[in-house]
Amino acid sequence: MGGALNGGLQLKSTLWNAANTLRGSAVDRTDWKGYILPLLFFKRISDVWDEETAEARELYGDADPSLFPEVHRFVLPEGCHWSDVREVATNVGAALQKAMQEIERANPDSLFRVFGSADWGNKEKFSDELLKDLIEGFSEIQLGNTAVSTDVLGDAYEYLVGKFADVTRRNKAGEFYTPRSVVRTMVEILDPKEGESICDPACGTGGMLLGAIEHVTRKGGDPRTFYGRIYGQEKNLTTAAIARMNLVLHGIEDFQIAREDTLRNPAFTDSSTGGLATFDCVIANPPFSLKEWGRDLWEADPWGRAQYGIPPESYGDYAFVQHMIASMAPDGNSRMAVVLPLGALFRKSAEGSIRQALLEKDFVEAVIGLAPNLFYGTQLAGCVMVLRRKKPIARKNKVLIIDASSLFRKGRAQNFLDQEHADQIVAWYRAFEDVEDRAKVATLDEIKKEGWTLNISRYLLPPIGQDIPPLPEAVEAFKTALADARAAEDDLRKVLVEGGWLQ
Repeated sequence: MGGALNGGLQLKSTLWNAANTLRGSAVDRTDWKGYILPLLFFKRISDVWDEETAEARELYGDADPSLFPEVHRFVLPEGCHWSDVREVATNVGAALQKAMQEIERANPDSLFRVFGSADWGNKEKFSDELLKDLIEGFSEIQLGNTAVSTDVLGDAYEYLVGKFADVTRRNKAGEFYTPRSVVRTMVEILDPKEGESICDPACGTGGMLLGAIEHVTRKGGDPRTFYGRIYGQEKNLTTAAIARMNLVLHGIEDFQIAREDTLRNPAFTDSSTGGLATFDCVIANPPFSLKEWGRDLWEADPWGRAQYGIPPESYGDYAFVQHMIASMAPDGNSRMAVVLPLGALFRKSAEGSIRQALLEKDFVEAVIGLAPNLFYGTQLAGCVMVLRRKKPIARKNKVLIIDASSLFRKGRAQNFLDQEHADQIVAWYRAFEDVEDRAKVATLDEIKKEGWTLNISRYLLPPIGQDIPPLPEAVEAFKTALADARAAEDDLRKVLVEGGWLQ
């Protein structure tokens, strides 16, 4: 079966079918990722271990392969192989949890907390029968290097992450998953180079870090020059674990993913300066308008991140922006790209003051308005803000404002940014010139006259008639809205009658 999986499509389908073993169980679908992805990773480690052992036997003959631990990428303690757990008849969850914990302990530098915090021993969720079905399903899938390449496996893993985001869209999955087309757009804009360092302070499942590495590979560079220079921080334990697995399954050898709250407790600091560690590229899609983000701690932030003002308690957007600015290297070509809600471009009060300060410092290079309903967890439109520590001379005291809100493919439940759309956005950014109804190079003087707002509609207006649908579509939309309104009225009347409020 392994050879047939090399195509990738069958692997994705087979893995998703294995995940669907949980359908109808006591495990909520929003939690599937925390169980299925660690199982996939455990099976991969075990299959690769078997291959490495077979290669060692060929190399060393009759000698005990355990005498040559250097042939293995990871230490697999005795009794902790997939086949060991597969043979367990009762208390399967406890055996599975023990094996994962022992593997983590045996590989503290590379696999710390990689399996997350899944409660495998909870028999209300996992009967022995259910776990054995799951394990048997995965046992049919060969995940060694000879059966599936790192690229194909990594792609399949990303596919699963996306599928889990799909089934949890209403549960703010966007907090840990960014559509890959948006990631690629941001990475193309930042254009990371070989040997540069990159950090994502809200890394979710690690997609932006992987996007940067893939970008270097596409450009013909050696992604190994990134090793030891890849940093991510993620608050959610399960999501941080998924990011670690994601990087390992993509063949990344050396990285740091910290599980901490970035705004309250930044993980990457520089003891020589007493400040934050700094990087060539900083990229992130933080949670939109995070509430209770830690404003009280920022009143006297020891890392000096509130240099341009303290954001309001109910909107953490500019806290992330200022953290990222403080994380940009002080010299050279350091730059950053961050996804923000559109409101961050024009909200006033404390945010307006911070935005004005960033513009006056000439950090803001570009603002790109995106289509609505692109991101998981929200139907709101977002934007990408690009900042540089030191702009090229031709771009000083200017901001490129792009309206890309019409660039999308409409889907049933979500809109999509296709490759052609992403390419167009990047082309506009690189040209850095006016395009009728699409892009405007605004001077700081012009922005000052507008009250330091970056509201895209102040600088660009959509073509007349662009948003007016053809008459038949408009009539159909009206009929649908009218039917929905009448259905809602009927539901309300029923509730009022049943509650005794209406006779």
